[in-house]
Order: sequence, then C-alpha cells, then structure tokens
Amino acid sequence: MSYEDYQRWKITPVEGRPTLSVVIPAYNEEMRIIPTIGAIASHVSSLGMPWELIVSDDGSKDRTVQIVEELGFANLRVLRAQRNEGKGSAVRRGMLAARGEIVLFDDADNSTPIEEISKLLEKIREGYDIAIGSRAARGAEEANKSLVRRAMSNGLRWVVANIFSAGARDTQCGFKMFTHEAAQRLFRAQTISGFSFDLEILYLANKFGYRIAEVPIAWVDAPGSKLDPAKEAQRFLRDLVKIKLNDLKGVYANA
Repeated sequence: MSYEDYQRWKITPVEGRPTLSVVIPAYNEEMRIIPTIGAIASHVSSLGMPWELIVSDDGSKDRTVQIVEELGFANLRVLRAQRNEGKGSAVRRGMLAARGEIVLFDDADNSTPIEEISKLLEKIREGYDIAIGSRAARGAEEANKSLVRRAMSNGLRWVVANIFSAGARDTQCGFKMFTHEAAQRLFRAQTISGFSFDLEILYLANKFGYRIAEVPIAWVDAPGSKLDPAKEAQRFLRDLVKIKLNDLKGVYANA
C-alpha cells in the first residue's frame, strides 16, 4: 500500500490545502538530495494525508536544483535563490511558502530519520503549536557524534538553559514542526539568516507564548557535514547577543 501511495503522490497533484508541508533547505546537496527525497516521500506518503514537499535551495553552485526539478513530481516544489544567504534564509523562504496546515522542516542530510515524524505529529495533534526533535530530551539517541561536536553542543545547551529563554534544551536539531499559523508569524519575524536562526525562532516562540513540545528523537551524525563546530559556536554566541539586543530595541514588538 505504501508504494501505491508513493506513486500516486508523485503523479497526482493534491487538491485543495495539504495537511502537511515538508521543507528541506539545501545548499550543494547534489550527492544526497535524491536519497533524502526518496526516504521522505516514501514514508510520508504512507501516512494517509495530503502533503507537499518543498526543497528550498540556498543558491547552490552544483546541480542540486536541476536534479530535483528533473524528478517532475506533482507535489514537489523547488524554491530557487539567486545567491547563498544562509540556512536560516532558505528555511524561512520554504516555511513561508508552505501551504500545509502543519509544516515540518527537515535537514537535507537526513540525520533524523523521517520515521520520527509521527512523534512530532502526535504532539501537534495534542494541541502544541510547535514540536521539535531533541537530542537533549530524555530518551533521545545520538550516534556517530564526534567528541568535539558533543562537547560543543553540551556547552551551548548549558548557555541556552542557564542564560537564554528559548523554551527548549536542544535548539539546533534540524527537525522541527509548526502549525501553519505559528510558522507564518515566527518566520516573518525572523532576522537571522545563518546557523543560529533556530535559536531566534524558539526564543520568539517562547516570548509569544506558543506551546512547545521537546520530543526525544534518534539522530545520526551524517557524513559530509559543512559545519565548522568552532566557527559556528562563535556565531551562535554572537547571535544570542544579537537576539537579546533586538528584543531590547523592540525589533520584535510588532511581530
């Protein structure tokens, strides 16, 4: 039945508003975007709901956009960018373009298996506005994470937990689900285009009073990461200060 649903999703456009939108931010992902799309499409198509998939490109210099467009799937859209502006920019464009009643963004490296989506859907159906995959919640599983990245993550989580009000311990896992209303409000208010955009989104969600569920997930450190842990930690701390200053200056007052 799953294969039949997958085939139907590929050739038959969704009528009306989809229940779910899945957004994949992508930058130079020609080597792994097709396996990721295949994994997501085959599983989500089996869940019995109308849904769409959006690949939000971030100005890739390789064949990412061409490869995805050549698939020609009826319910797959590609958002092109003229230049590379950062992961946060790509996610923002995808989330604001999404039509689903529920919107998930999922990293292109498939570090969190798409099968974990049911845990997040359950929380949204319970009435939460946001459900985030977490590697810090009790019951989470992490595999293949280097000692350097583990130490860096633990340090940043301590900062978030003790100094910053983000409503979650793990702000950076690329597997987050929102109601359509919450996504529209939060991503319109977003000002950070880089790696730390998640921190700003969750800070704003907490500030605006949205209900956030932090859900333990399985996570594997996929090969081919483009992140430099040391540089991203510096940017993370810099952006943390920027977010606080934005709030003090009233940047988010009318969001």
